[in-house]
This record gives sequence, structure tokens and C-alpha cells, in this order.
Amino acid sequence: MNLNNIFQFLTPKDKKFFPLFQEATKNLIELAETLHEAVNAPLLQREELFNKMTELKEIGEKIAHNTYVELNKNFITPFDREDIYSLVNSLNNVSNYINAAASRMRLYQVDKITKSIRKLTEINLEACQQLDIAIKQLENFKDLKKVIESCNRINKLESKSDNVYDKAVSELFENENDAKNIIKYKEVLSALETATDKCKNAASVLESITIKHS
Repeated sequence: MNLNNIFQFLTPKDKKFFPLFQEATKNLIELAETLHEAVNAPLLQREELFNKMTELKEIGEKIAHNTYVELNKNFITPFDREDIYSLVNSLNNVSNYINAAASRMRLYQVDKITKSIRKLTEINLEACQQLDIAIKQLENFKDLKKVIESCNRINKLESKSDNVYDKAVSELFENENDAKNIIKYKEVLSALETATDKCKNAASVLESITIKHS
């Protein structure tokens, strides 16, 4: 048994941080699901779903705040304090960019939803689901191999997102003559692609934590 395993054995089981991490990823999944539902819904239903996303974003911010409070209150943490901060911050960044995509659709009145937008929301949803799986497996360092597997899937999803984004932007400049439409759609596509980048960043934090405790 190495020193990390001995430390994990002696450290009391965490009852505060991992429940908050899981709340955060559960909220992310609901956020990504709602956006994916919105881009596949009739225009009249879309505004209601965007309003729901605003509420979910506020819930996510409250979860992040509660985690920071616990970090300041507790001397013993399940892993390094700076890693907890990085993880919470990276999950919050995913939420910010998923919401940014919805905000830009509303602001620019993007009524016609393209296949590329739908595909990117689907990719983001899957990436958020993988973050949730990784967090659950990380708890008490149950199955670190599965954490790495989920992180690898997220990396592949990020590459897929890049390809969808590049193709969509290329087609946009080739086929769209209205400069305003080019700006509108590129802004939405960029926010969605960046959200996947932020999922990859969160996966990198999880990989780093896993390596330290393997």
C-alpha cells in the first residue's frame, strides 16, 4: 500500500464536497438537456426553456458558492484545495458558455436552428454526462480507471466539436450572403464549441487529481 492509499484509508469519508460536486454536474446535465431540448423545440416553446436555463445557471452559481464556503470552513478536504477550486471553477465555466449560447440565440433572435447547432448541443450534453460519471467514480477514489475513461471520451467529444464547428463556419461563409446572419450564427456556434472546450478543461482537472491519487 503506497502513501496515497494509506492517506485515503485514514482520511474520513467526505460528506460535504462530493455531494456538492455531484449537484454541480447534475445541474450541468439538466442545463445541457434544456438547451438541446430548446434547439429542437418549436419557436414558441423556446423562450420558456431559455428562462429555465437562467434558473439553472443561478442554481449552479449557488452550488459553486456553497463549495467555496465549505472550502474556507474545512481544514480536511478530499484532495488538494487548489484542485477543488480548479474543479469548481472549470464546471462553472461550462455552465457559463452553455448559457452564453442560449443568451446569444435570444439576443440575436436566431429563430432558424441549423443541424450544426443541434449537433453541438448534443455533444455538450454527452460531455456533461461524462463529467458526471467521472465525478461519481472519483468519490472516495472508487474507480480511477473509469474516471480516465470518461476524460478520454470528453477529449474525443471536444475534437468532434472542433470538426463540427469548423465545417459549420466554413459553410456559413460559403453559403450566407447576409453579414448580420454570419455574425449571429458564428457567435452561437463559437459559444457552443467553447462550452465543449471547457468540458475538456474540467476533464483535465479530473485527470490531474486522478494521477495524484493513483
